[in-house]
Amino acid sequence: MKFFQQEENIFSVLLETISEGILVVDGDKNIVATNSPLESMFGYKKDELLGSSMNILIPGQYHQSHEGHFKNYYAKSSKRKMAAGRNLWGIRKDGTELPVEIGLNPFTIYGKKFVVALVMDVTLSREAENKIRQLNEELEEKVEVRTRELKDSVSQLKKEVQRRVKAENRIKEALQKEKELNELKTQFLSLVSHEFKTPLSNIMVSATLIEKYTEGDQQEKREKHLETIKNKVHYLNNILNDFLSVERIDSGKVQYNLTLVNISKVFNEVIYDANMLLKTGQRINFPEDVDNYVMYQDEKIMELILSNLVRNAVKYSPEHTTINIELESEGEVFVFKVKDSGIGIPEEDQKHIFSRYFRARNAVNDQGTGIGLNIVKSHLENLGGEIDFVSEEGKGTTFTVKLPNHEKDFTHRG
Repeated sequence: MKFFQQEENIFSVLLETISEGILVVDGDKNIVATNSPLESMFGYKKDELLGSSMNILIPGQYHQSHEGHFKNYYAKSSKRKMAAGRNLWGIRKDGTELPVEIGLNPFTIYGKKFVVALVMDVTLSREAENKIRQLNEELEEKVEVRTRELKDSVSQLKKEVQRRVKAENRIKEALQKEKELNELKTQFLSLVSHEFKTPLSNIMVSATLIEKYTEGDQQEKREKHLETIKNKVHYLNNILNDFLSVERIDSGKVQYNLTLVNISKVFNEVIYDANMLLKTGQRINFPEDVDNYVMYQDEKIMELILSNLVRNAVKYSPEHTTINIELESEGEVFVFKVKDSGIGIPEEDQKHIFSRYFRARNAVNDQGTGIGLNIVKSHLENLGGEIDFVSEEGKGTTFTVKLPNHEKDFTHRG
């Protein structure tokens, strides 16, 4: 301290030439020299700080930690920037704190070590840094919000695209179904027109010819035409019955009568009727052990189902072919198979084969309403059964029916 007092003029001149605050302390942290920028920075008068402890310029909460830092630095004295990377604070005479940046530089005079501190008020730069940090945080928050909003928008767009694709697919499916339905309606109108017109024309021709056969020896010819009229009326009656069956199924008015059925009886009825339709050289094979099978089912519906399949097999098979009927029991389910070597079902038509009024393109020239298989499938579904088929155009078809054996007290209303 004595040295600084002796050389006061020299030090004053040197210190005042520096625009930053200068603070010189000894090993006991006593202030031995200052300049006016430092005194002004901390709100003190000229030389008011001399002889005071350096702690007067340090906020109280940092005194304890600063003591250790100063002793460590004083012992290893080196030129460096104090507390690099940390925010440093000083305290003014009025008790307000100010952010500072400090550079340290030790020096020795007459064997005694001192430390000179270059002190800068960084209030403006700290505020700028804080402002920049705040702006960055706000920017990051905005980016995060915008990114989240963008993700939400993308997600909503994806959902909207998916919704529109689904809606478009539904519309396409509806249009396709409507197209198929219109085609079926057209086919149905053509079918009904053909199926009714031909028998009615035959009836009209036969009735007209009967009028001409007035002689007694022409009775045979009259009977022939009367038989034709009866057959055609019977055929038209069957068509009308099919339409009525469809209406009853749709309205839920079908009542099933489940009894103990001897399957051989059903087979005999079906095959007897089918034999009347056999073409030249056609024959029907069925299991020899059919008498061993009985089940609880609706006998009339079983007959209807098998009759429809066997009649179709006969109708769509050529002469000199065999229709095979197979039967087996799988637990409480009876499996019926009807195999033919007929015209088969074109692959593109197979998905529609159980659709009402539908007829495969290779069968449109044969008599039929396209209702039979639809009725068969509806009855089977009502009775807990199922029907399936495999077919190849030109090589034949195999229909498989699975029908459950119901208990005697089972009742079902379609």
